[in-house]
Amino acid sequence: MIYIMKIYSLIILLTIISFSIKGQEATIPRDTSYTLESALKKAQKNNKEKDIKITAVYSNPSKSIDIENDIIYKTIGERELPANLFYPRNKKGKIPGILIIHGGGWRAGNKSLMTPMAERLAKKGYFVMAPEYRMSLEATYPSAVVDLYDAIIWMNEHADEYGIDMDQIVVMGCSAGGQLAALVGTTYNQPDSLYQKEKPGHITAIIDVDGVLAFKHPDSEEGEMAGQWLGGTYEEVPEIWEEASALNHVDQYTPPTLFLASIHPRFLAGRQDYIMKLQNFGTPVETHFLDRVPHSFWLFNPWHKPTMKYILDFLDKNLR
Repeated sequence: MIYIMKIYSLIILLTIISFSIKGQEATIPRDTSYTLESALKKAQKNNKEKDIKITAVYSNPSKSIDIENDIIYKTIGERELPANLFYPRNKKGKIPGILIIHGGGWRAGNKSLMTPMAERLAKKGYFVMAPEYRMSLEATYPSAVVDLYDAIIWMNEHADEYGIDMDQIVVMGCSAGGQLAALVGTTYNQPDSLYQKEKPGHITAIIDVDGVLAFKHPDSEEGEMAGQWLGGTYEEVPEIWEEASALNHVDQYTPPTLFLASIHPRFLAGRQDYIMKLQNFGTPVETHFLDRVPHSFWLFNPWHKPTMKYILDFLDKNLR
């Protein structure tokens, strides 16, 4: 079994995709194993509930929103990082901005996975940015975190153009994207930020959908995938595993946080400890467990709609 996994990993490592963004040719390694279709097949195969029919949620944009795809928000040498933007067509005044981060084990997935959620949020009056970020086959930690900080800086630079209220920024993500959202959200407001000195605006809410909060924890089962992103095993680089864990950064600057959970506790490892810390600071925190749901539930019916309701209700309560 181990031999087969090594062969599979080698095949993935050798998967190279050439792509073009606004005329720029670039070749970077891509893990294409996590897509909407592959996640759906896995969920359907593992579904033991006879009364639940699992189907994919696809893009269905409202006529009331505008969408801009592959807007370059950051350039590193010849490498350009694009983002998809979603916002209400007829907005009045400034609107909160949401950075929405895809999952895929820090090495797979892409920003298009967040499109249905982003469309729904834009329809409700939010500016939403779904960025591409560098993953483990291209660059290890903390590159992805720095990219997400830079996406917020891009929001600030274009705040007047899109009417973004930089005092109301939300970081939201799913799975590995949830881990990244929690890490960005727990560090960004701190006076002495771990990742970047320039930090315009203020993060006012974190939404973590099935994303780990502590890489080394009794509830955690993180291993090879995390190690690839973090640059080694826990035994090799324990300080990095600890530094990249949002749980270790929770303090008085951490904003209200929403957790949405599947049936697998390991995907939100560290949640109870995080909640206790926030409660000590008197900061609002919520957790909702969706009934009988697999990981990646936000991508599927019948759970997409209740997921979005929890998110929108939380934002209504915690944003001005």
